[in-house]
Amino acid sequence: MNQTRVIKKYANRRLYDTVASKHVTLTDIRKMIVEGIDIKILEDTSGDDITRPLLLQIISEQEQNAGQPILTEVLLAQLIRFYGNPMQGMMAQYLQKSVGTFVKQQGSVQEQMQSMLSNTPIDTMRELMEQNIKGWDSVFKGGTTRDDSSKDK
Repeated sequence: MNQTRVIKKYANRRLYDTVASKHVTLTDIRKMIVEGIDIKILEDTSGDDITRPLLLQIISEQEQNAGQPILTEVLLAQLIRFYGNPMQGMMAQYLQKSVGTFVKQQGSVQEQMQSMLSNTPIDTMRELMEQNIKGWDSVFKGGTTRDDSSKDK
């Protein structure tokens, strides 16, 4: 299981990774997140959890500097309209589930592509032939069974 890595933010605005025992930047934290490491950022003096504001800061920097933004102006305006709306909680759940589903589907597609690329062309053709043979077998077996059942009647 992946244990949450605690990052402390000191008064001098420096971030300290308590597991690696070194100072880190927002770029380092972004890399950790991309690698699948769960993080929690705590204000050193108060112990307050400031993970969310720093994650928003990372997203803001990515949106400004990463070329094609994920959050378009139209999408941002629509999200802003949901704040204070009775459906705000429902929208948050919907977005969470939608992104989760997208990530699962993306993982599945990547696995399939990796499987295809790891096989030689001959292996791929063999697998396709085996699938076709199984399909035809089921068609013929299904057809024979129906013909036999109609003869008994």
